[in-house]
Amino acid sequence: MSEPSSAVDLESAQSALDQLMAQVGVDGLVAAIQRPGLLAVVDQHAAAVRDSLASAGRPVDAVSLARYATLVTSIAHRSGYAVPDVTTLDWSRADWYLLRLVAICALADAGDCF
Repeated sequence: MSEPSSAVDLESAQSALDQLMAQVGVDGLVAAIQRPGLLAVVDQHAAAVRDSLASAGRPVDAVSLARYATLVTSIAHRSGYAVPDVTTLDWSRADWYLLRLVAICALADAGDCF
């Protein structure tokens, strides 16, 4: 017997968020904790994500955050953006896409979405 689609969606969303956290979230959040100005920018991005989800009638949960991250990533790829090597990145020069993805990771972490 197969799992209900909502359970599969949740599992896929958690997996996607876990991958995003490994790719950009850990390094981005550590950098933000060390730099108050960067933390403020990430917090602003997180507020924008929350507002966007709320205006769409979506909760701030794993499925919504994973879908939002997919949207940001798709737009970034269409614009020719590639995620930089975050281990050597000058975080003071981090672009919008990367900051938005880090904010999604922050929200996922705060909401225990993993």
